[in-house]
Amino acid sequence: MKILYAGTPSFAVAPLKQLVEAGYPVVGVVTQTDKPQGRKGVITPSPVKAYATETGIPVYQYDKIRLHADEVKAIGADVMITCAYGQILTQEILDAFPKGVWNIHASLLPRYRGAAPIQWCVLNGEEYTGVTIMKTDIGLDTGDILLVKRLKIGERETSGELAARLSALGAEAIVEAMPLIERGAQDLLLQDSSQAFTVKKITREQAKIDFSRSAREIVNKVRGMNPEPIAYALLNGAPVNVFQAEVCSESTNEPFGTVVSDSPKKGLILSCGNGETIKILEAQMPGGKRMKGSDLLNGRKITKGQRFDL
Repeated sequence: MKILYAGTPSFAVAPLKQLVEAGYPVVGVVTQTDKPQGRKGVITPSPVKAYATETGIPVYQYDKIRLHADEVKAIGADVMITCAYGQILTQEILDAFPKGVWNIHASLLPRYRGAAPIQWCVLNGEEYTGVTIMKTDIGLDTGDILLVKRLKIGERETSGELAARLSALGAEAIVEAMPLIERGAQDLLLQDSSQAFTVKKITREQAKIDFSRSAREIVNKVRGMNPEPIAYALLNGAPVNVFQAEVCSESTNEPFGTVVSDSPKKGLILSCGNGETIKILEAQMPGGKRMKGSDLLNGRKITKGQRFDL
C-alpha cells in the first residue's frame, strides 16, 4: 500500500520516520512551501521536507493543494497520511486515495479540534491528552476515529516538551493503525460533536499574564506558551518574558502582580488572584538574556514592592 505523507513541522517528522523504518512505501511527501526563518529571513525548508530530502523521498509543495488535485492523484498513492500539514483538504483531494486520508491529531478528539491542541490542553490544565488517528472528511477534525492513544500530562511539562512526547506517540499510533487501514478500517467511532471544543492558533497578545487569575492558571499559561509565543508580563511598560514558574504555598494581601519577595534565597515571588502567589523560576528582561529568577534578584533588576502592569 503506497503512502503519500503530508506534514510540515518537526512534530510530523517522527511519524514519517517511523513509517519509513517500518518498511511502508512512502512514495512522496507533501509539505508547505519554504518560508523565511529568523531575523535575517533565510528561506528554509520545513522539517518534514528536510527529512524527506535526506531520505530520498520525492517532495511536493503547493501554495494551495486544492488547486492541484489531478497532480496529487497522479502520484499514485493508495492512502494519504496527514500530520500538522497546515492546509484544508477538499473533497476532490480526499477522493484521490482509494484507502482514504487519515490524520494524526494531537488531542483526544472530539476535544480540541483545530489549531494548537497541545497548547490549549496545557493552558486549560488538562490532566490527560493523547493522539487520535481519524479518517479525514471535509470538516475541521470531525472525521470518524480509528485509534486513540492516551498519556498523562506532566505537572510542570511545557507545550514543547509535551509536543515531543505526542510526536513519538503519534509515530507509534500510525504504525499500529496501518494494518487496520490496509484491511479497510471498518470499525470506526463517530465523534460526539456536543463534546467538541474548537481552538484557534495562539497569538502573542494572548500570552500576556493576567495576575488577577489564580496561581495555577498563571503557571499553566507559562507552561502552555513555552516554547512559543512565550508568556510575558509588563514591568514599567516593557515586556518581561517568563519561561518557567511554579505555584507557591504562601499567601499575601498585596495587589495583583506585586513583587512580594526579592530575596535570592526565597526567589522572585509575585502576588496573584485569591491571595495566592507564584514564583518566577526563569525570565528575561527586555534586551537581556534568559536568567533564573534568583539571578534577576541578585542583579537588583527587580525589587520588592514593584508591581507588574495589569
